[in-house]
Amino acid sequence: MSELSAVSPVVIASPHPRGLRTLFFTEMWERFSYYGMRALLVLFMVRQTAAGGMGLSDEVATAIYGLYTAGVYLMALPGGWLADRIWGAQRTVWYGGIIIALGHFTLAVPWTQTFYLGLVLVVVGSGILKPNMSALVGELYPEGGARRDAGFTIFYMGVNLGAALGPLVCCYLAQRLGWHWGFAAAGVGMVLGLGQFRWTRHLLGNIGAAPPPLQRVGRVGIGVVAATVAVVAAVSGLCLAGMIVIYPPAVARFASLGIVLIAVVYFTHVFFLLGLDRVEQRRVLLILVLFLAAALFWAGFEQAGSSFNLFAERHTERAIGSTGLLIPAGWFQSLGAVFVIALAPVMAALWVALACGKWYFSIPMKFGFGLLFLALGFGVMAAAAGVAATGSQVLPVWLVATYLIHTIGELCLSPVGLSAVTKLAPRKLIGQMMGLWFLASALGNLLAGLLAGALTSDGIQHWSAMYLKIAALPVAAGLLLMVFSRQLRDLAPDVR
Repeated sequence: MSELSAVSPVVIASPHPRGLRTLFFTEMWERFSYYGMRALLVLFMVRQTAAGGMGLSDEVATAIYGLYTAGVYLMALPGGWLADRIWGAQRTVWYGGIIIALGHFTLAVPWTQTFYLGLVLVVVGSGILKPNMSALVGELYPEGGARRDAGFTIFYMGVNLGAALGPLVCCYLAQRLGWHWGFAAAGVGMVLGLGQFRWTRHLLGNIGAAPPPLQRVGRVGIGVVAATVAVVAAVSGLCLAGMIVIYPPAVARFASLGIVLIAVVYFTHVFFLLGLDRVEQRRVLLILVLFLAAALFWAGFEQAGSSFNLFAERHTERAIGSTGLLIPAGWFQSLGAVFVIALAPVMAALWVALACGKWYFSIPMKFGFGLLFLALGFGVMAAAAGVAATGSQVLPVWLVATYLIHTIGELCLSPVGLSAVTKLAPRKLIGQMMGLWFLASALGNLLAGLLAGALTSDGIQHWSAMYLKIAALPVAAGLLLMVFSRQLRDLAPDVR
């Protein structure tokens, strides 16, 4: 199904801004550090202490993974607020990168206490940096349209170039030299990203250099932020000292409910208390629909770092012929990113070509495609788990096929969603709305961790049925989005 839309060919033909290069390479190195460490995280936590790991159960390890990855996206909301109200996007990106680097180098210290402290630092830094990178990309394209979609897709290639290289380097070092060498490599990557950003920052000009004068926050706002940071630091310190003992799966369930409550409160606040006009309210309503669809997508997609990672470690044939060499399980984490790099130019050209030909798939329609591809990938994994349940190691082709299918779905949803929020968000709330968009990823990641814990704790015999159950909801949601795409498009008919 396609829908008509007129797009100016002059806009499409315009070259991309020079500042896109700065953001492309900064994000590349930040994602190198994030995905490199993420590929190690669950495997390190479940590995026995005698082998240098932490000896945690699957349920606890995947819950911690969900909390960590969700925390990165949850912190995006205050990260957007800091850029909108205090520092501006450029300075916020810089400070966030410094905190990320400190976190990875803290993880490189082989102590349990520093492990959790390092996770907290990476969460805070990533949350500060991430929404503002996307907001800066949007600011480079004030005219919107298909050219902005293409720009975001190019930017998304930078994300995935880093995501492809990070697991390859970090997992190789972890396997050859030890886990903490892999964590240290992630820190080096972030330092390189900071240097690149500092060197080429002038290409961005005044975009995101400082918040508008009317958006600057007063002493009360600064006090609230400082108090929040102090409380988080105090609780984290008590946990690290062993004075507060937490059970990660229970915390993950509680946090999921908390995120839902935050989203309800924030959307209510935006709708009724910020004086939005009718057009802005309808656009925010569309953002809410996309928010729910994205949360569902990430709950399935983020099995990559948890149950898919454990499937690669335990049930996939990784030996290279008769050499005795094993492919690191974390290397499979690079597959999705490699496929994005290969397919992103094709998808970017496809959207622009359709727009030039006056055929345009609406944003909800693209989201529907993304959810259907997600479900199809779980169908493949259900078949793979059925083979593994017989006691056989399965060929890597099952994981390769799943990552390929999920990548196609990701390209239909993720870069399109980033671009859509920058188009739909009220101008005065763009940073906060980007933070809210990543809140959907936080909710999805928490649910992914809980799903993986339930999945892996039941044994491989139950994985096939669980994967099919996970696939059912994306099928239903994707079909609903496609059926009602025209009505949803009419909430913002001027946004393409």
